[in-house]
Amino acid sequence: MEYTVSNRMSTIKGSAIREIFKYAADPEVISLAGGNPAPELFPAEALAQIANEMLTKQPTLSLQYGVTEGYTPLREAIKERLKRVENIGKENDDVLVLSGGQQGLDLSTKLLVNEGDTVIVEEPSFIGALNAFRAYGANLAGVPMDSDGMNIEALEKVIAENKNVKVIYTIPTFQNPMGTTMSIEKHKALYDVAKKNGIIIIEDNPYGELTFDGTKMPTIKSMDEDGIVIYCGSFSKILAPGLRIGFMCADKAITAKVTVAKQVTDVHTPMITQLMAYEFLKRYDIDGLIVKMRENYAHKCKTMLDAMEKYFPKGITYTRPGGGLFIWCDLGNGIDTLELSKKGIEQKVVYVPGNTFMVDMNKPCSALRLNYSTMSDERIVEGIKRLGKIFTDAVEAAK
Repeated sequence: MEYTVSNRMSTIKGSAIREIFKYAADPEVISLAGGNPAPELFPAEALAQIANEMLTKQPTLSLQYGVTEGYTPLREAIKERLKRVENIGKENDDVLVLSGGQQGLDLSTKLLVNEGDTVIVEEPSFIGALNAFRAYGANLAGVPMDSDGMNIEALEKVIAENKNVKVIYTIPTFQNPMGTTMSIEKHKALYDVAKKNGIIIIEDNPYGELTFDGTKMPTIKSMDEDGIVIYCGSFSKILAPGLRIGFMCADKAITAKVTVAKQVTDVHTPMITQLMAYEFLKRYDIDGLIVKMRENYAHKCKTMLDAMEKYFPKGITYTRPGGGLFIWCDLGNGIDTLELSKKGIEQKVVYVPGNTFMVDMNKPCSALRLNYSTMSDERIVEGIKRLGKIFTDAVEAAK
């Protein structure tokens, strides 16, 4: 039978990152592609003990339906932590527990964006967000990135040139894929531009706590006096992604409508994983766990940057992040990193080509994203060494 796919899904392509994972499953392949946290940092023993206790001592609570807004004690714990760590939570804000941070992007778009409306994104930007916007028929408009975040002059120009701009999507801190961080000045400027034009900001902050030196950047949501910022967070990078526990903080008028949208999507986030997350927050020191993550990723990032300095050809550019999981590298010279990735696969090393993160995924791109969080020091160095040979040959051939 020939199946007719809806218009909204007909142009959506599967994530290139997921496709690359097929190659990365080979133990001989060095994967510098994914965005996974380091598995050795998962508090598996603690979570196993909690899960066993919940299922044996509170089976009904663990396995029964829950409320759409989320398990109340977990919601309250998230509210308290947001206030303490991020200075987020005005009088009219509320928090919802979600099935991963990605659901916050999907439900926000479902609520705010009609087909043909414009969503402004950083370019490059997170593929999961781009596909969420595409799935609802949004017109994507990209704004180029500076070293300190979105170019504000270009943003104002994009707003002027596009109709029905409903949302500005941003990852201000340790941006995916670039690893860059938006300056305080641009935090304020972006907020002012959005307020002036009546546009909602979706602030995605899965990496903000993974700062190498412990210095925290204020969130845009902490500046929000007008209820125009939807803040999406997650426990995926600071606890365990398999729990699928994300959360949203926004004005109550927004969260009330998102609650209805979530009821249609999945009724509620699984109770057992909500209980596991809550009990971990109550019993254990998540801040101490995050410190270990910061130290681990800072070391691995330095290992990768040192190897890049040694093995990569001179003249190419790359970011030097202060946290998060990613380095953005641009080979220039008109080199297509999607095509070049085939040579990487032949040498059993994989990265994510830059076109994946662009509004126009079909346009050749000379940049790529590297990840340092999951491989050992030895495999990071060996992977960069292999890529260095491939990139050197490509740069020489392009001269």
